Amino acid sequence: MEKRRLTVSRLLLALAVAMPLVTLGFWALSLLPAKPKFDIGRHIFGNIPEPLIILFYVATGLALGVAVYLFSLRARNWERGTKDRRLGMWARRAKEFLRGVTMASVLEDRVTGVFHAMIFYGFVVLFLGTATLELDHLLPNNLKFLEGGFYQGYSFVLEIAGLVFIAGVVGAAARRYLFPPLRLRTKTKPEDAWILFLLFAIGVTGFLTEAARLSLEGRPPYEVWSFAGWYLSYLFSAESARVAHQVAWIVHAVSFGAFVVVLPVTKLRHLITSPVNMALSARTRPKGAMREMPNLLEATDIETVGASKVGEFTWKQLYDTDACTICGRCTSVCPANHTGKPLDPREIVLKLGEVMTRTGSPVVSPPVGVDAEITVGSDSVFERITAAELWACTTCRACEQVCPVDIEILDKILDMRRYLALMEADFPSQLGNAFISMENSSNPYGMSQQERAAWTREVDFPVKVLGEPGVTAEYLYWVGCAGSFDDRNRKVTLSTARLLHAAGVDFAILGPRELCTGDPARRAGNEYLFQTLALQNIATLNEAGVTKIITQCPHCFNTLANEYPQFGGHYEVIHHSRFLMDLIKQGRLKPNGKADGKVTFHDPCYLGRHNDEYDAPRRLLRAAGGRLAEMERTKQRSFCCGAGGAQMWMEEHTGKKVNVERTEEALATGAATIATGCPFCYVMLDDGVKDLGRDEEVAVKDLAMILAERVLRG
Repeated sequence: MEKRRLTVSRLLLALAVAMPLVTLGFWALSLLPAKPKFDIGRHIFGNIPEPLIILFYVATGLALGVAVYLFSLRARNWERGTKDRRLGMWARRAKEFLRGVTMASVLEDRVTGVFHAMIFYGFVVLFLGTATLELDHLLPNNLKFLEGGFYQGYSFVLEIAGLVFIAGVVGAAARRYLFPPLRLRTKTKPEDAWILFLLFAIGVTGFLTEAARLSLEGRPPYEVWSFAGWYLSYLFSAESARVAHQVAWIVHAVSFGAFVVVLPVTKLRHLITSPVNMALSARTRPKGAMREMPNLLEATDIETVGASKVGEFTWKQLYDTDACTICGRCTSVCPANHTGKPLDPREIVLKLGEVMTRTGSPVVSPPVGVDAEITVGSDSVFERITAAELWACTTCRACEQVCPVDIEILDKILDMRRYLALMEADFPSQLGNAFISMENSSNPYGMSQQERAAWTREVDFPVKVLGEPGVTAEYLYWVGCAGSFDDRNRKVTLSTARLLHAAGVDFAILGPRELCTGDPARRAGNEYLFQTLALQNIATLNEAGVTKIITQCPHCFNTLANEYPQFGGHYEVIHHSRFLMDLIKQGRLKPNGKADGKVTFHDPCYLGRHNDEYDAPRRLLRAAGGRLAEMERTKQRSFCCGAGGAQMWMEEHTGKKVNVERTEEALATGAATIATGCPFCYVMLDDGVKDLGRDEEVAVKDLAMILAERVLRG
C-alpha cells in the first residue's frame, strides 16, 4: 500500500477538522472559573444569553474550519506544480515576511499604502484585543490581568485602533470609487464594494456594541477611556440599551464570521498569502538568472520544454496567483503596456490563476478580477494567454521591482516563451532570422566570426588574444556581439580598450573564439540554442583559464555572472562602469576638464533592476566632470529602452515605440548628453534622438566614451 505523502493541503484539512473542537474547548474552559470581582474591568458576555454564547463558540469554530478547508482546496492547486526549492536563507525570508506584515512594501505607494496600513494595523490591534479579552476570560480568577489601569489603557488603545480602522476603510472606498488611479479603474468589481462594506460593518458594529454595553452598565466613570463608545452610548436609553446591545453583538459576530468564511474565496486572502509569498520569494539563484533547465543537449527523456499547462509551472508560480493583490502596480510601470502593446503583467498572473482554479479538483473560486462568464476548457494557459502578450515583454523586470508582494511575473512569461519557441515554433519571424544567425555565425548580426577582433586594427597598441601561444592575462575583456559588429558600439569598445591600456590593466580578448553569450536566444525562449552557445563559451573560458571578466554589455554581464554558473562556468564578472570607476579611485585614470553641459543617465534594466548597479555609473559621470540631471523615472523606477528580452531583434508594430517614450523623457531634462552603459540602450536612445530630430543638439554616448574624452583628450 502506497504511503500517503504529507502535504500542505492535508495539513490544512486536519486543521479545519480541529477548529470546531478547539473553540468548543474554549467554551468549556470558560465555564470553569467563577465570575471575577473587580473595581475596574469588564464582564465578558454580559447581557448575552448562554444559548447565544454556545452558538457563538460553535459558529466561530465552524467558520474557522470552513475557511481553513477552503484554503486546503487552494493548496491542492499549488501542489499541481513542479518542484521549486525555497528552503534555506531563513534570515532573509524572515525579513521579507516582516516587510509584508508591516506593510512596508505597500507603503511605497503613499496614498493607497496609508489606507491599507490603517485597515491592516487597525484590524490586527482589534483582533489581538479581542484575543486578549478571551484569554483573560478563560484564565482562573487569580491569573486574570485585564483589570484596573491596565484595562483602561487597553480600552484606550482599542478605541484608537477602531477609529483608525474605520477611517482606513472610508479612505480606501473614496480612493477606489471617487479618486481611482488608472490602474484600478478597470479592475474594480462588485466584490470590492462588498469587502469594504463588510469591514465597515465590523468596525461600526463593534463601536455600537460597546456603546450599548456602556449605556446598559450606567456608564461607569472608569469607562471614559473608551471615549468613542462613551459618547456613542448617549444614543441609547436605559430601556433600549439591552436589546440594542444584543442586536449589535449578534451583527458584529456574524460580520466577523462572514469575514472569516470569505477570506479564502475573495481578494481578502492576500492578507495571509501575500506575506507568506514574500517569505518564499528568496531564491537560491540570482534575480537576473532565468529558471534553470536540464542540459537539453544531453537529455533524452524530456517531453516538453517550458510551460503551457498548469502542471508544468512550479508550485511557487501557481502560489503567486493567490498572493496577487490586484493592485495593478506591475501594469502601471510596464513599458510595453504603457506604449500600447497587448501585454498586461497583472493579467498574466490572473489568467494563469484562472486556468489553475477552474481546472482544479474541485473547482475553487478564480482570482479576483476574472470575469465569471469566461470559461476554461482545459489546463492549457494558452486558452487565456496569447502569444502576442508574451512576445511584447522587454524582460525589464519593472513589474517585479514594483510588486508589493514579490510576485515573480517574469519567470512565468519566459517559461511560456520557452514552450512557444521550442515546442510550437511560434515566434516572430524576425526572431527566426536572429536564431539562424546565432546558429550559423554564433552572433545575432550574422557577421563572420573572423571579424570579431577587427576593431583592434584601430588602436595604436597590441591587444592580446587568449589562445595564441604564450598569451596570458589577468582580465578577459568580453567585447560582446554589439561591441564587435555594431558600428556605433565599436566606439564604445575602442574607448574601453584605450582606457584599460592607459590604466595599465593586463587584459586580453578571445577574438574569433568569443561567441554570443546566448542571452537573446534564452530571453526569446530558445533554450536549446542558448545552451549550445553557453556550453561552447564555458569550455573556451575554462580551457583558457579565465577567472576575471570585464564586459561593457549588461546582458553579457548578467549571463556570464548569473546564468553560466548553472552550467559550470564560475567567473568573477564586472561591468565596465564599476571597473572604470575603481580605476579612477585608484588614481590609474585621471579625468581632466569638465563635460559639455548637463548629462542625464539612463539606467539599463539588466545593469540596474537585474543586478542592482546604480551608483557606479553616476559616480563615474561625476568624476568625469558631468553635471548630472536625473530623469523623472530613474534607478529602480527607470523606464526601459525597449530592446531587452530579444526585442532588439524584433520590430514594433503596435502603439508608440518604447525607445521614443524614453528618449522624450531624457530630452525633457535639458541635457546635452544622454549617457548609458549598455550597447542596446545606446542604439535605441540614439535612434530615438534621431527619430525626434534632435541629433544635431543632443548626443548619446556610453560611459566609456565620455570618460575617454576626459582622460585621453583632456
